[in-house]
Amino acid sequence: MAEKPNGYALPPLKGAELVIGTLVLSLATFMNVLDSSIANVSIPAIAGDFGVSPNQGTWVITSFAVSNAIAVPLTGWLTQRFGMVRLFTLSILLFTLASLLCGLAPNLGLLIFFRVVQGLVAGPMIPLSQSLLLQSYPKEKAGTALGMWSMTTLVAPVMGPLLGGWITDNMTWPWIFYINVPVGLIAAAVTWNIYRPRETPTHQRPIDSVGLASLVIWVGALQIMLDKGKELDWFASTQIVVLGLVALIGFVFFLIWELTEDHPVVDLSLFARRNFWVGTLALSLGYGVFFGNVVLLPLWLQQYMGYTATWAGFIMAPVGVLAIVLTPFVGRNTHRIDPRRLATVAFITFALVLWLRSQFNTQADVVTLLIPTLIQGIAMAFFFVPLVTLIMSGLPPERIPSASGLSNFARITAGAFGTSITTTLWENRAALHHAELGEAINGASLATQQALSGLASLGLSPEQGLAYINRQVDQQAFMLSANDIFAASSVLFLVLIAVIWLAQPSHRSGPVDAGGAH
Repeated sequence: MAEKPNGYALPPLKGAELVIGTLVLSLATFMNVLDSSIANVSIPAIAGDFGVSPNQGTWVITSFAVSNAIAVPLTGWLTQRFGMVRLFTLSILLFTLASLLCGLAPNLGLLIFFRVVQGLVAGPMIPLSQSLLLQSYPKEKAGTALGMWSMTTLVAPVMGPLLGGWITDNMTWPWIFYINVPVGLIAAAVTWNIYRPRETPTHQRPIDSVGLASLVIWVGALQIMLDKGKELDWFASTQIVVLGLVALIGFVFFLIWELTEDHPVVDLSLFARRNFWVGTLALSLGYGVFFGNVVLLPLWLQQYMGYTATWAGFIMAPVGVLAIVLTPFVGRNTHRIDPRRLATVAFITFALVLWLRSQFNTQADVVTLLIPTLIQGIAMAFFFVPLVTLIMSGLPPERIPSASGLSNFARITAGAFGTSITTTLWENRAALHHAELGEAINGASLATQQALSGLASLGLSPEQGLAYINRQVDQQAFMLSANDIFAASSVLFLVLIAVIWLAQPSHRSGPVDAGGAH
């Protein structure tokens, strides 16, 4: 069983080596995922430093998302070409270098370029850290491994705005990138030292250049369309229509090519397995709704409730408390309890959390805002591990990197969809509520005259008084719009329960090596 040529035949890690290996793999993943959200609250500072508009500054986020989404599904092919351990270690080192260059960038153009590089080299890190963990643990402990790993992928997007806001408020924005340097160097050194003897076999597979090019084209067009759609009024813009057509045609061509190619860059045959496509669909849709709401709440707090970036992040932070406490329990019991039941707990809890948020009003205090966030930690603990267990069930070890890469690609893309759709709907619904509320406010109404009179006594002119009233209407309109989205998201999570039960049970054979996946 200890044949050196095949890393998968090596026995699991033990003792301190297993603990340290788990920590550094999780740390590298945390660093990666954190970087997808840490820049969000720093965009105004970055745009101000470079003398550009905030809309141009958002390319700092989009450029990373586009290149990362493109690189993730290439993980399987790259692993077979270069080896799992070598590729993972190199990805960490290049990510660290790119982070340093992002902080040193003298202008927006170079910053965007280095973010593209950072996203590309980060692609294999998440699926490979998952794969290395699974081969380090006995099969009966795979759920525990996934439990510890999943905390990094779900807590990091929430901690990103908190850490980014604090750094931006108290230091300078380049430090959101500099903090990766010591973490990356340590993670790379320890990973190479522990996992080098467990390197996987390599194969000189030809590169699928046509498949890779079509992947770059359709994903790039789709992400740019999502990013620019709100600004250009979506399909009222010729540019958005063209981007949409390019994304659609490119996607169809990509599917046809990859399904008929002898050595595809992305292994789409995985979707022939029932548990893979059901688990990936549930994971992607659930993450899309989750991440859209993760973006929406701090936006509402900062723009219409008077919260600073740091305090908005603080409201999001307690989500990690119950997630950290409960995730090990979920991991230990994934092979004993049907993963579909565990995922159902997650979806019901997410629905409850979003329903509670749909009851918010502009008088909501900090405690009211924190309660749903705290409860959400339960949902996060039950969300990731059972779904990854279903996705990986029945797969031979050599296909796990491809499956992990493809499912993570779907998750990242769904997160981009969720963010764009949520923010667009928020503004559209707010405009509708503003119009409805505004019908009762005009210069001739008694209520308006009384309000203006009261404001005049405070020294405000009629024009200033009307502007103040309009601001109050805006605050109410965006609150009501956020409530609409929270309520709709709650219903969507309940609908997702039906999706997860399309899968076949996999817990009897263990969390990763289960049958019945076809």
